[in-house]
Amino acid sequence: MDLSGKLLVAMPGMGDPRFERSVILICAHSDEGAMGLVVNKPVPELSFGSLLDQLNIPRVPEGRDIRVHLGGPVERGRGFVLHSRDWWADKATMDVPGGFGMTATLDVLAAIARGDGPQSALLALGYSGWGPGQLEAEIGRNDWLTADAPADLVFSSDDGGKWSTALRRMGIDPLTLSSTAGRA
Repeated sequence: MDLSGKLLVAMPGMGDPRFERSVILICAHSDEGAMGLVVNKPVPELSFGSLLDQLNIPRVPEGRDIRVHLGGPVERGRGFVLHSRDWWADKATMDVPGGFGMTATLDVLAAIARGDGPQSALLALGYSGWGPGQLEAEIGRNDWLTADAPADLVFSSDDGGKWSTALRRMGIDPLTLSSTAGRA
């Protein structure tokens, strides 16, 4: 099973409060584990502009703002820009299936600050990681649903609505989901 480029949508009974109602884009998945970015948990106390100031990256009036998210509990001091494929840094951008790129170098931040960066982007601080077989076990325990990852959902500015929107696009009414799972 390779879930690269797919969404994980947390079930209501998710046992880890850090991932309650989370929507995660899986950037890489193999027998060695998985890595993804939470795309619906903004960091309200940190703006893109203040982050650019901290990194001494100049900004021009044509530059854009992007939302800063908590990408997961691993390496929270490290930033990852998930973006559309219209911008690419050779050897620095990772191809994420489904039409996404992920860049963890400052050049993408500088490009966005200049107004030259990708059309769609979000910055994630930290990432979500799983060891070998861990994600598969969590899915088997009914912690997560998996779904396609449409760009309009991933980059939507409605962070609070992404979880319920992802479920509705799967044909699931969020109000009908139970926090307990059964096995037949």
